Amino acid sequence: MRYLPAVIVDIVLVLVFAVIGRASHDENPAGFLLTAWPFLIAVLLGHLLAALLPGRPRRPWSVLWGVVVWIVTVAGGMLIRVLSGDTAEVPFIIVATLVLGAFLVGWRGIAALLRRRRGAAPHHDLADSTEQGDPGDSVT
Repeated sequence: MRYLPAVIVDIVLVLVFAVIGRASHDENPAGFLLTAWPFLIAVLLGHLLAALLPGRPRRPWSVLWGVVVWIVTVAGGMLIRVLSGDTAEVPFIIVATLVLGAFLVGWRGIAALLRRRRGAAPHHDLADSTEQGDPGDSVT
């Protein structure tokens, strides 16, 4: 159950990616599911892979978990697109890689910075600060 919030955030961000992409090409944004579905499947596979990796990051909101999800989402989404008869032109691959990286890893980086900042606040004791971190949460 601890995975569900991160999965939901990532699904929403993949949908936002598809809506923005369609709108930027003057396509009907209402058809965003046509663009999103391969990446939605891939984002779920990314979470599954991150959960099954030996020595995996322990928390689905960690930056390292996000990197795994990002790579699988881009590579898997492109592969599914091509196998389903759609295209994967180089400019689309570049944009998708950058935007999905910013989305899927970015929110985790911001969360890690906020946790680190909150952990550094003087009103937290040592017991609280040990709960904050995860080796995969590091953004430095």
